[in-house]
Amino acid sequence: MFLTFFAELKSAGVPVSLREYLDLMGAMEKGLPEGRVEEFYFLARSLLVKDETNLDRYDRVFASVFKGLDLMSEVPQTEIPAEWLKKMIEKTLNDEEKAAIEALGGFDKLMETLKQRLAEQKERHQGGNKWIGTGGTSPFGAYGCNPEGVRIGQHESRHRRAVKVWDRRDFKDLDDRVEIGTRNIKLALKRLRRFARHGAADELDLSGTIDATARQGWLDVRMRPERHNAVRLILLLDVGGSMDDHVRMSEELFSAARSEFKYLEHFYFHNCLYERVWKDNRRRHGETIPTEQLFNTFPRETRIVIVGDASMSPYEIAYAGGSVEHWNEEPGSAWLQRLTAAFPKTAWLNPLDERLWGYTQSVGMVRQLMTGRMYPLTLAGLDDAMRALSR
Repeated sequence: MFLTFFAELKSAGVPVSLREYLDLMGAMEKGLPEGRVEEFYFLARSLLVKDETNLDRYDRVFASVFKGLDLMSEVPQTEIPAEWLKKMIEKTLNDEEKAAIEALGGFDKLMETLKQRLAEQKERHQGGNKWIGTGGTSPFGAYGCNPEGVRIGQHESRHRRAVKVWDRRDFKDLDDRVEIGTRNIKLALKRLRRFARHGAADELDLSGTIDATARQGWLDVRMRPERHNAVRLILLLDVGGSMDDHVRMSEELFSAARSEFKYLEHFYFHNCLYERVWKDNRRRHGETIPTEQLFNTFPRETRIVIVGDASMSPYEIAYAGGSVEHWNEEPGSAWLQRLTAAFPKTAWLNPLDERLWGYTQSVGMVRQLMTGRMYPLTLAGLDDAMRALSR
């Protein structure tokens, strides 16, 4: 089995050597994994994988070779958790039932119907297909299922089909201290460099000192400003909703960018760019920054990198009032067009698998608004984006 594992890694392009394989066998003889498969997984990965770009290949080979082995280290629960019982009210429809539900005829009709329901309904309702309630097929409420609806009174997204969310949601700031897996991202970001020296002269100019000393005949110490990457970069980071699936990848990019760029600013938005952004997700309801202020504050040559999966209701892009969180006076498309006009060096990084882009209407709409400047958030995609921004 272990020889097969070693051979499969070689076949998959993971550069493993015989020395590393013998080290793994030596660790096995000493009983380091303690007989648990997940411990063997991490031990083998630390010994056999020397580059983060090979982690995905390693995972696929490991899953193939050791398929069927139990990776769970804990005994399964024998009692039904109370949380499971609470979720009994949640209703999930099969494909036939979903096909039988007719959408209300667009965003405007949906909002008009919601206004009417709020005026008519006088008491709590559970189940059913009309009133605002829980566990039903009505377009309005919580823990139900409908192709297009307004989510009201639900802690988190389940089906991600709501076109508006009538709840206040709190998002978490990305952690710029995450360092795992950022090395190759930093290498790609290095393409976006333009060095300059300015500021206080606090660095020894060794060659200048030697030259001046030789010319003067006495020690003449010369100092110079430290060399910095002079490129100004703004990160616009989508948070919350479907981006919860891509938090780790976004954090790695954020961490790498913080270490590579002296002039870096970051702002958050949700789903699509609108009339305001924010710096702190804990205060995003009270401390926001007008998007127009970015246009007036930063020079035209500033590079803009938008990070988001562009997976949202098409209404959020094309309609005034389409935002899931607030009533936007102008559609998201208007703000994206203003951004790309104000900053020609703009790119969109999408963490969603590129093979799935064609199945999401909103991705196609955003890609068109970005005039094709959407790149997958992979090392190859990041490399292409940095090349485009450096031209």
